[in-house]
Amino acid sequence: MSVDSDTFRAVLGRFATGITIITGRDDAGVDHGMTVSAFSSVSLNPPLVLACIDHAASMRELLGTLTNIGINILSEGQEAISRRFSGKDIERFDGLGYTRGASGVALLDDALAHMEARIVERHEAGDHLIVIAQVEAAEAFAERPLLYYRSGYAQLTR
Repeated sequence: MSVDSDTFRAVLGRFATGITIITGRDDAGVDHGMTVSAFSSVSLNPPLVLACIDHAASMRELLGTLTNIGINILSEGQEAISRRFSGKDIERFDGLGYTRGASGVALLDDALAHMEARIVERHEAGDHLIVIAQVEAAEAFAERPLLYYRSGYAQLTR
């Protein structure tokens, strides 16, 4: 018994997720980033998170070699940033406010939360790379989340 891909996608679309921007710097010091909604906590002790990266994603190859990543959980006013980092725009950081974390990764201004993490495991699964990272620094802010639901952006209602 198998579920066809259209049904599987429709069912998973009913699961609302937050949206993250994963950032990293290559060996030449160039910043890279991409939108990731397939993100989850794994463990509290040690503090582990995971991200699922499609093999066709812009950062797939780089995430196979990076040690440190930044994880930016987007706030409700950052839909345009999510779209920017999910598109083909090579200059994703141009004109965008961010600070550098201790590991040098970009932490986006006005995010709901930031994490700096060290990649500890990588696993191939189907058409995705699963990256597991240990969180080494984290910061939360008083904002509301940007959500993704049924192939579109959503906000919490008050």
